[in-house]
Amino acid sequence: MTNLTAVSVFVLQGFSVIPELQLLCVGAFFLIYIASVLGNVSIVIAVTLDARLHTPMYFFLKHLSLVDICSTSTTLPRALVAAIVGSREISLSACASQLFAFVCLGSTECFLITSMAYDRCLAIYRPLVYGAAMSPQTCVLLVVVAWGSGLLFSTFHTANTFSLPFCGPNMIDHFFCDIPPLMRLACVNTDAHEAIGFAASGCVIMSCFALTVLSYIRILATMVQIRSAAGRQKAFSTCSSHLATVLLFYGTGTSAYMRPTARYSPLQGRLAAVFYSILTPSLNPLIYSLRNKDMKGALQKLYLQVPSPRA
Repeated sequence: MTNLTAVSVFVLQGFSVIPELQLLCVGAFFLIYIASVLGNVSIVIAVTLDARLHTPMYFFLKHLSLVDICSTSTTLPRALVAAIVGSREISLSACASQLFAFVCLGSTECFLITSMAYDRCLAIYRPLVYGAAMSPQTCVLLVVVAWGSGLLFSTFHTANTFSLPFCGPNMIDHFFCDIPPLMRLACVNTDAHEAIGFAASGCVIMSCFALTVLSYIRILATMVQIRSAAGRQKAFSTCSSHLATVLLFYGTGTSAYMRPTARYSPLQGRLAAVFYSILTPSLNPLIYSLRNKDMKGALQKLYLQVPSPRA
């Protein structure tokens, strides 16, 4: 049997192999990262301080923003520093930790989005029992389940990926430790690990997606029964922002994780990662602030400190 030297350090390729394009990406992604953190932190603070936003919908939105802050901070700062300093090495343990955190946050976001769809469905389909059904205890339970499920899902994928032997080359063709490029570096056949991971991801993603679709089918069926155009518009406005988030999340994430490793393209992988790990968390604050009058008012109150008119 051939002796193989185990890899203890990986080297991240970065945003691009072209130095000029790498520098351009660093500048652009740094600005996007700052905007993403400021936007999501603003939502967290506004929801926490404004009593009008102490409702289930904004409770889930606050946790979604927290997840987005952590998700972008897990991958982007290290990639930016590595590109600037030129030190692209990452240890095996640090790579495993980064993968664990990123998958945990991404899957938690998936479960949170599903909970938000259920919340919007109840608000439109069963408004009379909505307050009792979506009690504070229920909201907290759904968030705990989302985080707990994310931790279990991430533990499985991290163990499934790093139980493989890596024996060189140690160049990860990506700007962070992700499952598809790591699978390509294994020095054994990964078909079994890939099949197990694909099945687990498929069950979780498709189950959450199916529940979200069923919620929106119920929402649309209820909206059709509303006679007034104003009533239909009001019902649609309560879920339009969440619908945009759903389309962004599933449109970008599934393209990366529901594709066999044999068909994985490093360039397409990096482009997809830019969307689901950088742009999507950055766009969520814009989606919810531009389309929502209450959130827009809370943010104006937070930053502009508009004085209330005297009696």
